Amino acid sequence: MGKQGAGTGRDGGRGVSRRTLIIGGAASAVGVGLLARSDLAHMWWQVPGVDKPRTAGAVDFKGAQWVAAAAANWRRADRPADYPIDRVVVHVTQGSYNSTLRVFKDPWHGAAAHYVVRKDGHIAQMIRELDVAFHAGNKDYNQRSVGIEHEGFVDRPEDFTAAMYEASARLTAAICRRYGFPPDRKHVIGHVEVPGTDHTDPGPHWDWDRYMRLVRAAHERGGAATA
Repeated sequence: MGKQGAGTGRDGGRGVSRRTLIIGGAASAVGVGLLARSDLAHMWWQVPGVDKPRTAGAVDFKGAQWVAAAAANWRRADRPADYPIDRVVVHVTQGSYNSTLRVFKDPWHGAAAHYVVRKDGHIAQMIRELDVAFHAGNKDYNQRSVGIEHEGFVDRPEDFTAAMYEASARLTAAICRRYGFPPDRKHVIGHVEVPGTDHTDPGPHWDWDRYMRLVRAAHERGGAATA
């Protein structure tokens, strides 16, 4: 993946997470009663023998194809119960659709997005929306957002096809409706707008005016095609 693709460095480049350290050490050393209530709410399912129910191959957007990302490129959560979702982050892959799927399935890559949109409008879902994908390069934004990758290169406007814009807009509209945030540029942002990032996608050729018109239209029609 090029520099413009999903963020690297596991969950925002912080290595082993504070939650992992709390469960592995502090819980046994000082007792669960002394842990912050918010930490417990966010990670109770990590305790041995406890797990959130999942359906293999289930997708959050009707018509998407399930293609699982490597487990090392995201972390389990129970969003929006533990982390509210109020953002969509738009990415460009800096590569082909197939190469993006291959990279996101590689546990050594350290990053992946929830969705990948192909030039013809086909959508792959690689991570459930309730889980935290390592895509933004910022831990807070990872926790609060859904990441959507788009096949292509930032310097090739011809890669951003009508089919891609339309499919992605329906997906974004459905996410906005599902979590109750407005379809506007405060809540639908590019990777370049994530604080602390050094990425430039979706780049100068991404037509934000066109895209947001399509998002708002799909939102008004009812978000279209949610599972």
